Amino acid sequence: MHHNSYISDSANAIAQYFNKATLPTQQETLGQIVVEILTDGKSLNRKSLCTKLLSRLEQAAGPEEENHYHTLIGLLFER
Repeated sequence: MHHNSYISDSANAIAQYFNKATLPTQQETLGQIVVEILTDGKSLNRKSLCTKLLSRLEQAAGPEEENHYHTLIGLLFER
């Protein structure tokens, strides 16, 4: 019986890994946002990036995605 518990724990750990891996990288996300801004014909600047990130944050599907956008927003204000 202990063996079944181990398999269940392993399957759960693998599922969690793949769930985390589905989020795009920071560079991919910023690249997508830059393309959106430029396609819209808007100027690319800190304000436009922040506005897009906040919009995506409001529509985030879960805590991992929210954390992803919070991190990117934080990067905009680092010096």
